[in-house]
Amino acid sequence: MEDLSLYILDIVQNSISASATLVEIFVKEDQENDKLILIIRDNGKGMDPQSVGRVTDPFYTTRTTRKVGLGLSLLDAVAKACGGRVVISSRPGVGTEVRAEFGYGHIDRPPLGKMEDTISVLVTCNPTIDFVYTHISSKGSFEFDTRDVRQRIGDLSIDHPYVIAWITDYVREGLDGICGGGKE
Repeated sequence: MEDLSLYILDIVQNSISASATLVEIFVKEDQENDKLILIIRDNGKGMDPQSVGRVTDPFYTTRTTRKVGLGLSLLDAVAKACGGRVVISSRPGVGTEVRAEFGYGHIDRPPLGKMEDTISVLVTCNPTIDFVYTHISSKGSFEFDTRDVRQRIGDLSIDHPYVIAWITDYVREGLDGICGGGKE
């Protein structure tokens, strides 16, 4: 995958497959400590300790169709190649948290990518799920929460094209304010 936003999309798909109704995406750009931190947390069905220990194995998956699960194993490999790591914690009936750390300035670290597009795709394809996206950089912080959007739009559906266009612009402008264009 070319940028980290695609890894985020893939991991959130795992959350959705695990029946999550709330998915939190957290990005912290900590240039002072040379770290980029991604956290994806959900309230899905969770996993037992044995499954958690195996999810970074590319040949382990809970799916019944395609018997290969590459998302977490690729994220783990990229994080390690960039001086970082992936830590997964989960509890059955509670949910799962995937935390990935990368060397911020590492030459092999993929760019974050277009988070505004990732968020818009997630909302468009999953209008009943709540998404919270928080992004912190040295210039400030930005938060997007679909629950707030639903309160503002009244009777409009959150996946209405006008609402999705607004979401895309809102996230892009929020990231422009703290990251200089939403991309490193």
